[in-house]
Amino acid sequence: MSEMQTIPTSVSALMGRSVVDAAGRPCGWVQEFAVEVSRDQAHVAGLVLRQRRKGKQPRQLLVPVESIEWPVEGAPLRTSAQPQTFVKSDDYLLLDYDVLDQQIIDVDGRKVVRVNDVNLLWERAGADGRVGLLVQEVEVGTRGASRRLFKGLPEALIAGISGQFRSRVIPWDCVDLIERDPARRVRLKIGQERLSKLHPSDIAEILEELAPAERDAVFSSLPEETAAEALEEVEPKLQKALLQGLDSERAAEIIEEMDPGAAADLLNELSEEESEAILEEMAPEEREDLEELLEFSDDTAAGLMTTDYMSVPVEATVAEAVAALREFEGDPDTVTEVYLVDAEGKLAGVVTLPKLLLASAEVKLATLVDGHRVSCGLHAKAAQVAELFDKYNLRSLAVLNGQGHIAGVIHAEQVIGQLLEA
Repeated sequence: MSEMQTIPTSVSALMGRSVVDAAGRPCGWVQEFAVEVSRDQAHVAGLVLRQRRKGKQPRQLLVPVESIEWPVEGAPLRTSAQPQTFVKSDDYLLLDYDVLDQQIIDVDGRKVVRVNDVNLLWERAGADGRVGLLVQEVEVGTRGASRRLFKGLPEALIAGISGQFRSRVIPWDCVDLIERDPARRVRLKIGQERLSKLHPSDIAEILEELAPAERDAVFSSLPEETAAEALEEVEPKLQKALLQGLDSERAAEIIEEMDPGAAADLLNELSEEESEAILEEMAPEEREDLEELLEFSDDTAAGLMTTDYMSVPVEATVAEAVAALREFEGDPDTVTEVYLVDAEGKLAGVVTLPKLLLASAEVKLATLVDGHRVSCGLHAKAAQVAELFDKYNLRSLAVLNGQGHIAGVIHAEQVIGQLLEA
């Protein structure tokens, strides 16, 4: 078995290289690199040549890579095949047109980067010595940019200059074409496992950096829960644009995963028609909660509150409260207190999570209640709510309706967000 022979190269190094036929007659110069994505996404299928013709318009020809003889530095590439007219189609991914200068998502770096070059590898193995051109990785750093800057100089000289810069690459198997995207953008292939490791604010920043076509394609590919968390982190204007890029059913699935208070704020940004279309697609219980929240102004306690909170009967034990926490369907990260309600459903006390976790299982929650209880009404102004949080150093605040029942809870982050927007 023959040992594999390889020669590293790149799109920028091969661009403009002359190609001749078996007799040494010029065929043209390299203008593009066609990857036949349906057949083999890892290799360049053919080189697209630009051929000048006296008195006529230049034309594009396609030469199969397997017809290329093993390259010699400084010499034209030689093909044993008759070049055929190149017809552009969706069957081909073109490395210059579709990849160079396009933005992709660097998941590891948690940011959007620009492709400066594509690293390739000439390969030859087997008894027939057939040549292949492997697509290895995309360059997103200064090294790739420097290669293109000095394009046209001898390859050895370019390699010496670019070698002084640090390499930043993304493996080609992590880059994928966004299907049916008329802008023909590429993005980093984001699996559900990798997404789960990104903080929602990082995803939000990435979405804010992308162009609209790329942004919509990436957002629509996110799992509902991840999309909901990221949506809560982006600016209201972008929230609206992202939702409007989805159909009502998909938008409803994401809204259902959001904090109800944040979801209500977002629906308020949409037109009445758009909001109604999304609400109609939602489960009855979630829809009812949101419709109640939508009735209140943003600068009131009711407008700031969420209906996701943890409550148990006042006679419950620590063990029963822990069991209820395990079954809590809201965001567990928001739970800082457990609210106690009496037989009539009225607020009877608040127990902080640290007290709950440090107490014995059989202890009654009522014995862990703080001496004072702070709450506010539905129509309390945002400024009054902020004063209560500041005065009592609160983590959360119960909002009571006219009958003394808990209508919802305001968390500290809602107050901070309101103050930042003021």
